[in-house]
Amino acid sequence: MDRYARWNALLELLTESGRVSVEDAAQRLNVSQATIRRDFDQLGQQQMITRTRGGAVANGVSYDLPLRYKTAKHSAEKQRIGAAAAAIVEPGMVVGLNGGTTTTEVARALAVRPDLNSSADGAQLTIVTNALNIANELLVRSRMKIVVAGGVVRPQSFELVGPLGGALLREVTLDVALLGVNAIDATLGAAAHHEGEAAMNALMVARARRVVIIADSSKLGGHAFARICPIDRVETLVTDSGATPEAVAPFRAAGVRVITA
Repeated sequence: MDRYARWNALLELLTESGRVSVEDAAQRLNVSQATIRRDFDQLGQQQMITRTRGGAVANGVSYDLPLRYKTAKHSAEKQRIGAAAAAIVEPGMVVGLNGGTTTTEVARALAVRPDLNSSADGAQLTIVTNALNIANELLVRSRMKIVVAGGVVRPQSFELVGPLGGALLREVTLDVALLGVNAIDATLGAAAHHEGEAAMNALMVARARRVVIIADSSKLGGHAFARICPIDRVETLVTDSGATPEAVAPFRAAGVRVITA
């Protein structure tokens, strides 16, 4: 387990219990207590946790970890989801993408599709995003037009939020919005932890002809603070093969097309 994967695991332990000892963390992650002490010290320096004698306590922000700590979680599933979601896109489309680890995999899959970068018939893809990391993933592709909504950067997700970006989004039309979410429920709809991100994502939904939600199976049936859109605005849900028939059934009953990767 590399350092970032270990830090992610430690932060999840703290999210679950609120407090964890060095000894317990070392046993659960199968590493030395000296390694855990160094990890706790480094996370404490970054204000992700509060260091205590013999352990650590949560700072209350672990539910919304910075993006760099999330990359190891469900990574294989997210790569498959990214490829499946990218397959929905056709040359010449205007595509909305928000931030997050799963949509980063979508961007990477789009970037290597030769039909989206071919100059034979002038086809190119237009990406509208409020995420700096998504723009960075695609900037090297000269046949893609990248439009970045303005706003204030959230370090946790690299997303731009606020009225500056909203002004731009209200002036564009998207063929499809491919949105990563923190949770999606067949009754409550799609949601995010942060209200600013949810507001920007809701604007993309309002400007899109089609809405595709991208979520690994751990997010199905979950709840988050701020709603992005109701379930009747979701055309397609792309998830991984770990989604059980029981978890998927309510979405299909609500009229959502479900793709499992």
